[in-house]
Amino acid sequence: MATNVATTSFAKHETTADAMRYAVPLGRLLFSLIFLMAGATHFSARTIDYAAAQGVPLASVAVPVAGVLALVGGLSVLLGYHARFGALLLIVFLIPVTLMLHRFWGLADAQAEMVQRVMFMKNVSMLGGAVLLSYFGAGPVSIDARQGRY
Repeated sequence: MATNVATTSFAKHETTADAMRYAVPLGRLLFSLIFLMAGATHFSARTIDYAAAQGVPLASVAVPVAGVLALVGGLSVLLGYHARFGALLLIVFLIPVTLMLHRFWGLADAQAEMVQRVMFMKNVSMLGGAVLLSYFGAGPVSIDARQGRY
């Protein structure tokens, strides 16, 4: 009887593990959506003008470059293709964007301060996710895994 319990337990664990492996690409999808959606807006005059108003130097060049980083990094993570490098691109994107565009400190308006603090912490959270991806990679269901890079 103990053998049946062990066999059943092992089979149940194996089924759960198989199902959970698909949680990783779902996580990559959810993580990358913000970069894919926001990256596309970095080529608009409105976004460039906003960044310039926030003091971003050479905004007409820096903002589209940031858009390329977000799009390429987001696609890389989404597809699991060179995902560690894609995550590094997202880190390079997030650090200056977070520090330059979400400066909540010193704002006189309490509501504006609160909004910028939330945006700052959202970016810090995404930075943590990108650091994890840069270390652990894309996971078992990815192009990287198929090519032996996982």
